[in-house]
Amino acid sequence: MEDNIKQEVAYFMRRLYRKGLTTSLGGNISFRLNDKIYITPSQVDKGRMQPEQIGIVNVDGNNLTPALKLSMETQMHIEVYKKRNDVNAIVHSHPPFLSFFAVYRRKINCRLLGEAWALLGEPAYATYALMGTKKLAEVASAASKSCNIVILENHGVLTFGENLITAFDRIEVGEIIARLNLLKNLQGNVRELYERQLAEIDSLMKK
Repeated sequence: MEDNIKQEVAYFMRRLYRKGLTTSLGGNISFRLNDKIYITPSQVDKGRMQPEQIGIVNVDGNNLTPALKLSMETQMHIEVYKKRNDVNAIVHSHPPFLSFFAVYRRKINCRLLGEAWALLGEPAYATYALMGTKKLAEVASAASKSCNIVILENHGVLTFGENLITAFDRIEVGEIIARLNLLKNLQGNVRELYERQLAEIDSLMKK
């Protein structure tokens, strides 16, 4: 089981890089199973991530793989897991269009696409805090309480899911809807989904 989890975490990290959603040394992914959190390391080529490079930490922050250097954002992942019992996977990265909105400080409208509303809902926003710090862990986890995506001001984005593919899909959909929002701002005159249509999507996703 442990080997399979490490393989999956490493696979999705490589995939994140190959999709252009993070840089060679940027971003991190984690998966929670019971009280163990499997997480990617810092300062390792994300495009060549291997299972044996995946570290393990418990929910108290103790490194169970001391020979490995855990992600500098490990505490942020831990704090989100403490807030969200329904979340078992977290993706953090710096996709170009989502990062644009992290800098632009404008809300992303997910009402433009049914898929974006179904998977993301209303994005949450966390005020700026220095990367790798306790303060970032605090503001990010506070923003994560009731959402599927958090935009980190002047930093990047977090997505959550009950499994890795869901968390990964949400960052892909987030990047698509962010790009569409930017194009909308350039073009104007677009149609949003009505409240009734949004309610229908919400009802569908609860089935």
